[in-house]
Amino acid sequence: MSGIRLGLVGVGKIARDQHFPSIEATDGIALAAAASRSASVDGIANFTSLTEMLSGTEIDAVGLCTPPQVRYALALEALKAGRHVLLEKPPGATLSEVEDLVEVAREKGVTLFATWHSRFAPAVEPAWDWLAKRSVRRAVITWKEDVRRWHPGQEWIWEPGGLGVFDPGINALSIATHILPTTFFLTGSTLSFPENRQAPIAAKLAFTDANGLDLTADFDWRQEGPQTWDIVVETEDGGSLELSEGGKKLTLDGKPVIDEPDAEYRGIYRHFVDLVGSGTSDVDIAPLRHVADAFMLGRRETVDAFHEEPI
Repeated sequence: MSGIRLGLVGVGKIARDQHFPSIEATDGIALAAAASRSASVDGIANFTSLTEMLSGTEIDAVGLCTPPQVRYALALEALKAGRHVLLEKPPGATLSEVEDLVEVAREKGVTLFATWHSRFAPAVEPAWDWLAKRSVRRAVITWKEDVRRWHPGQEWIWEPGGLGVFDPGINALSIATHILPTTFFLTGSTLSFPENRQAPIAAKLAFTDANGLDLTADFDWRQEGPQTWDIVVETEDGGSLELSEGGKKLTLDGKPVIDEPDAEYRGIYRHFVDLVGSGTSDVDIAPLRHVADAFMLGRRETVDAFHEEPI
């Protein structure tokens, strides 16, 4: 095995759907071990905990695919053991714990990478390049999907720290904070909580900046049928931009420019290999800060109970 020997903690849907094939397709890194209380991976060393994995096999880095509520303790253990750490999004349950991990990684001289997979969608960098030369007047984010399709049986997302609809919504915010050539901030939010849940199932957000930007976001987890992951931007200089399908497609002034297959997680692992090689970290907490602000300024409304099986 050559390159970075990676141990992955958490063998769930996202690990199997995205991480495993992306690691296999990326030069300079290989999956050497996995830790899970209830699952295993063929062909590699398997453990029931991170502690067992760190002491039971040789690995250089740890990837954490666990729910965010338990991620800090795991990341801290790996960093203190001198391992590089890759964090699934969101990087943690709070801003303060992520900032603490940054300091620990610096002290130990290892890489910490807080991933935002949507930033690696094929149309995101071209969108950033186009907007960098323009002034933005208005932007509308519409991010609506079916929670039953993407998170079947995952109760942690409904608990405090699980973020609810912000689990997908933070993907949109990770793109917006990257491509918009301005620093924006929240002015108000309305959060819709099912009467039987501790996290919102929908959210409406309003943002602005020092120049009066009009930015709104509409997140909803109740959309059946086709899913909607769109960002539309209007500029002062003339011209408009639309990112659709989560950043796979780019349309400029009504003309399709990019429509490419998803390769987000391959981009994550290529970047991780480069970070480790250069001895640097990449931890941007701006998307998580906007989510925290949404809870701080949120007007709470109670909506119908959510059940895993429709009634």
